[in-house]
Amino acid sequence: MRIGFIGLGNMAGAMIGGILGKGLYTKEQIAGSAKTEETAAKIKEKYGIDTYTDNTQVAKQADVIVLAVKPIFFSEVIAEIKDYVTNDKLVISIAAGKSIAWIEEAFAKDIRLVRCMPNTPALVGEACTGVCLNSNISKEDETLTLAIMNSFGKASVIPERLMDAVIGVSGSSPAYVFMFIEAMADAAVQAGMPRKQAYEFAAQSVLGSAKMVLETGMHPGALKDMVCSPAGTTIEAVKVLEQEGFRGTVMSAIEACVNKSKNM
Repeated sequence: MRIGFIGLGNMAGAMIGGILGKGLYTKEQIAGSAKTEETAAKIKEKYGIDTYTDNTQVAKQADVIVLAVKPIFFSEVIAEIKDYVTNDKLVISIAAGKSIAWIEEAFAKDIRLVRCMPNTPALVGEACTGVCLNSNISKEDETLTLAIMNSFGKASVIPERLMDAVIGVSGSSPAYVFMFIEAMADAAVQAGMPRKQAYEFAAQSVLGSAKMVLETGMHPGALKDMVCSPAGTTIEAVKVLEQEGFRGTVMSAIEACVNKSKNM
């Protein structure tokens, strides 16, 4: 089994690192192609895989082809490789805004296709990935795809109608969380804390809170109530967040993201 990455940007690098780290494939079983010699050489040096600047070299030899280029380049790249993509190859797309139907039409043939949407925490092995399957995918294909996606985080199979929601709640949401961390740190700096320490306190608090949700299985509201002592400091802060429309603003932001994704 050989896996090939067409596109060797940050997300592809994170996936390669996860795959090698979990021992799913050896470096000899992975290849990739990039637009420039510089990127190809950089990835080859970092991971020890075979790299090319010719996408067809990857498409010819890979059993699993990961399309990891930006959506604007999909038409061009698929036109290059489609003659080498036979029905014994599995194609995995990680592009936003390119539906299963769009990709199938671009290939103009029956293909085994999975559409995935990982997010940038893949770079630290903590991605959240939505996975959609086309009608040609076997149980073995599904298991293989989930093993790849789980190597750098957590992955779940969803119906494609939910992919826009996935983009809103996980694909784009690291940006919202980074803004929240930055705002908390700014407030801590205003209260006298050094900037570097403020980022550490804010980021670790977000990390720990998220871990509590995942590991306890408790409702986030119940966990919030545990922190809010009667007449205490936390409930005073929660009151201000509620007065300023914190929840409604977050929901509106995600709604805007989902609508943008639907209209891409």
